[in-house]
Amino acid sequence: MKISNRRSSAGGRRTPAAVALSAVLALTATACGDDGSGTGGDKGAEGSGTGKVVFWDNNGGVRTDIWKEIIADFEKANPDIKVEYVGIPSTDYQSKVDTALQGGGLPDVGGVGAAMLAGFAAQNALEPLDDRFAKSSLNGKLNDDLVASMKAAGGGDDKLYSIPTSANNGVLYYRTDLFKKAGLDEPTTWDKFYEAADKLTNKGKNEFGYTIRGGAGSIAQALDAMYGQSGITSFWDSGNEKTTVNDPKNVAALEKYAGLYKKVTPAADLNNDFTKMVAQWDSGTIGMLNHNLGSYQDHVKALGVDKFRGIPQPTGPGGKRVQVSNPVDGLGVFKSSKNKEAAWKFIEFAVSAAENSKWNESAGAVPANSDAAKDAWISKAEPTKLAAEALSDGSTTIVQLPYYLPDWNTISKADNEPNFQKVLNGDMSAKDFLDTMAGQLNEAQTEWKERNG
Repeated sequence: MKISNRRSSAGGRRTPAAVALSAVLALTATACGDDGSGTGGDKGAEGSGTGKVVFWDNNGGVRTDIWKEIIADFEKANPDIKVEYVGIPSTDYQSKVDTALQGGGLPDVGGVGAAMLAGFAAQNALEPLDDRFAKSSLNGKLNDDLVASMKAAGGGDDKLYSIPTSANNGVLYYRTDLFKKAGLDEPTTWDKFYEAADKLTNKGKNEFGYTIRGGAGSIAQALDAMYGQSGITSFWDSGNEKTTVNDPKNVAALEKYAGLYKKVTPAADLNNDFTKMVAQWDSGTIGMLNHNLGSYQDHVKALGVDKFRGIPQPTGPGGKRVQVSNPVDGLGVFKSSKNKEAAWKFIEFAVSAAENSKWNESAGAVPANSDAAKDAWISKAEPTKLAAEALSDGSTTIVQLPYYLPDWNTISKADNEPNFQKVLNGDMSAKDFLDTMAGQLNEAQTEWKERNG
């Protein structure tokens, strides 16, 4: 069973944003499906299509304001439905859902990104949305590759459990004012990146060349730096059985990257998740930050548009850029909902062109709705525009992460984030860290293939 990079064959001219979606989010799997049975209990009910809907935001605090604006729009258009908003920080979301799965209390609708989709689907927690989507106003309006990536991430049964809302991409943000003052070139290559990180560091003045993510969410960023430097273009070997994460080239790349900690980064980075890392970069004198399109507006608010740029990840030798895929975000209906019809109405409204554009402009991400992806703000948001160009000019290869594995989110977070902190502290070697992760991934891949034929 092989993962393949799927590119849309649909005709018609596509905007750079749509091309970006096609290039970065093509994630499909050919699989033998199962009967869809799982461990979920309550099958819920359709409900009246009116009344109250409980919505859990999987990025609470960060996207609370824009969601409340969309909810207000929805309630104005649907006065017989009230939406109860519950904002949950991204770092707590999976555990919150898992706890509710065991003890009850799941919402009607919630954020369900590709990275956690397979795990929830394996527990039979989500309502299949294929029929609703086919009959809805969204049919034909969402990027085909995004929809396909969500189906592939569901664990192998080719069902659509989450409606995509947005696509993200890795970005290297850098302080143009600090680079100019130091006489440094733009960090377009990994060599220039390391040179700048060193030159911009002056610990005595609390100035650092880079901020590294050591807290929640650190693994995907570390993988991005690894594959970007090693140039390895596939997550699995040719037999699709053994992962390449512990390839010697990746080990060497991680050793170099982790070696930046405390040498050219603040010590606080060890525990920083993305919100703390972004806030630290926005308020201090740190030269570079790796994140994604989602923090662009935060930087604009803090620094203005003249003191920083957000560019595609650095290239390696020969101008080759390799990036790992960033998970698609989306919205799903929980199977236990007693008001599925109203929950679906909320999703359909939230992913409509106007609301999807509004949400993604706030987040700085690429809209899933194809009409929203044509809006003028995208060409004005430089990191989004540059990402689209880089993904369409042939210079970038995407390494697809195995979101389809039910254990992926656990392996890439709970199992290995503490170990990555040990690597940063020098208490664990990069090789031991990657060998441990490789063993877990290989076992999960074997189990998945046996289960799905």
